[in-house]
Amino acid sequence: MQYTKHEAKAHARETMWGIWAAALNPFHADGSFDEAGLRHNIRHWIDDLQIQGLFIAGKQGEFWSMSLDERKRNMTVAAEECGGKAGTIMSISDQNVDTVLELGLHAQDCGADYVVVHAPMLSFCHDRDEVLYNYYKYLCDRLDIGIAMWSHPDSGYLMEPETCARIADLPNIMAIKYSVPREIYARLSRMVGDKILVSTSSEDEWLDNIEELGWQLYLCSSPPYQLQTANDLRMHEYTQLAFAGKFDEARRVRNSLDPVREAIRGTKPGGKPTAHGKYWQELLGQVGGHVRHPMLEMTDAEKAATRAAFESCGLKL
Repeated sequence: MQYTKHEAKAHARETMWGIWAAALNPFHADGSFDEAGLRHNIRHWIDDLQIQGLFIAGKQGEFWSMSLDERKRNMTVAAEECGGKAGTIMSISDQNVDTVLELGLHAQDCGADYVVVHAPMLSFCHDRDEVLYNYYKYLCDRLDIGIAMWSHPDSGYLMEPETCARIADLPNIMAIKYSVPREIYARLSRMVGDKILVSTSSEDEWLDNIEELGWQLYLCSSPPYQLQTANDLRMHEYTQLAFAGKFDEARRVRNSLDPVREAIRGTKPGGKPTAHGKYWQELLGQVGGHVRHPMLEMTDAEKAATRAAFESCGLKL
């Protein structure tokens, strides 16, 4: 690791800039992990799309369907491919805290830059503040790597801004992926100031968050490699314009991507977001692959509708 536990906050503020994408994991038809396919995608994302960092082994990557050894290998492959060219934040989320720690130690050993830990599901628990603080403190006491919080409705609740701000005082808590309504994450952002990086996965709100909240980090989902090609880097372009303070110009570029956004949203079948994302990747020339159970594959008709929308959305291939 390139920093100590107590340097994690400062290191993150120096190194976590711009667009970080959440990687979908390609799987073969027999369900096995397509390691070569992921390597191919990572090279494209970094070399051609100029994505600055990758979120690995998260929900987009179907981590819950993978064995412990597969999750470790997923991290190692990404660390190898990103080393020296892009940052990595590895999801070590799990309900079993020993699994979280085992994955965290592996992330430290394989060259990851940071890890992210989803807020756990909590049954029969109404006063969550102390439970969540002690959960993250337990992990911080045992890991040296920088740890990002992650709050999402999938936990069955949302972490309160006050709880997040309290946890942010722990030495190696350096960020949060806060998948909550904008008024909630804006409140946390103002509460913690420069203490930790606050981000969310909504690409629709990314430009506004740079301008209005002073954000430096998009953390993260699949739009960075679904809205862009090697010949069409409009998300990267509007991000750089916004960082330069050219917000009117940035907004024009951002808005020009609306037909692409609508093509994706308008063809995504209910219950099949992962398969749809992977098929869109294939249309872009990336490796998409199959999904694992219990996720559903797309039908031929759904693929045909998606292809028609893709071909008319205006992306330059």
